[in-house]
Amino acid sequence: MENKKELRNWLNQMNLAHPLVIAGPCSAETEEQVLTIAHALKKTDTTVLRAGIWKPRTRPGNFEGVGALGLKWLQRAKEETGMLTTTEVANAHHVDLALKHDVDILWVGARTTVSPFIVQEIADALKDTDKIVLIKNPVNPDLSLWLGAVERFYSAGIHQLGVIHRGFSTYEKTRYRNNPEWQIAIDLQNRFPDLPLILDPSHIAGRRDIIFDLCQTALDLNYDGIMVETHHDPDNAWSDASQQITPDTLKQMTIDLRIRKEVGDAVEFNNKLATLRTKIDVIDHQLIEILGKRMKIADQIGELKRANNVAILQSKRWNEILGRMILEGEEHLLSEEFILRIFKAIHQESINHQKNTVSLEEKSLQ
Repeated sequence: MENKKELRNWLNQMNLAHPLVIAGPCSAETEEQVLTIAHALKKTDTTVLRAGIWKPRTRPGNFEGVGALGLKWLQRAKEETGMLTTTEVANAHHVDLALKHDVDILWVGARTTVSPFIVQEIADALKDTDKIVLIKNPVNPDLSLWLGAVERFYSAGIHQLGVIHRGFSTYEKTRYRNNPEWQIAIDLQNRFPDLPLILDPSHIAGRRDIIFDLCQTALDLNYDGIMVETHHDPDNAWSDASQQITPDTLKQMTIDLRIRKEVGDAVEFNNKLATLRTKIDVIDHQLIEILGKRMKIADQIGELKRANNVAILQSKRWNEILGRMILEGEEHLLSEEFILRIFKAIHQESINHQKNTVSLEEKSLQ
């Protein structure tokens, strides 16, 4: 897909004085609930009301949405508040119903983005329409799959496109429900700067207490907006209760978020510098996580060596690692001196971990 300026036109036409705010409940539960939340959000910076109508869950038996009936509630909320509306569509039938109920923006969920077959079905159902389509990242961290979905819609004549970053599933336990993997979104942003990028902090966080920090990081990385799950009584929501916030909380959050404005050369310089520093902060966080994972493996090696009465230091293995890393470092324009300093420190920490593991094992046997 070529870098097309028209990708951002729909966002520019909204003429917003702030980043785009999409908010509303994870699921439409009742007409009263949808209307109550919609009127509360009207008093915030929210431009688009969101609500899940069809909610395919990871495992059956949980609440899976009210279905097409909820589209009528969205339609009424739009009439009463003037806000735009958006919901997730997962097949051509959903598209047909959403169009009939005048839904303004359709989004494609993470579970759908992973299937080129379903993405193509939805793209064909929307062919040559003027609808805005937002595409969530696939469940797995695959930039090509994400961009492939965007390209399918673009090829179908749908040029009012944007993407939603909602994080990626992982088997490893982290502080997030879905690991953000910021670098993937940054790579997408670098390749297609005219493709609007929106953060879904609710699905990344999985809990409401870190939503603000995620939103601030997104704004520091020049995201175009946020999609926040918002409920008038979040603790009693029928789905994803722990990650929803109240409209009042959203209102205060948008007041507290720092938004940089480009005015003058000095400000522009500071903005660009802040963006680059935020990118470094993201990568530094990833470095710490990776080093932590490496040391956990070192602990396991220490246990294995103790069990087999093998010496901790293996000079041949260490020299092989060092030689390989120096060569790989050269490919990334990293000096040999730098690689030696870094990996000697890593190696020493690894030895310390193995020593501690062996010592703890031996003490436990005494």
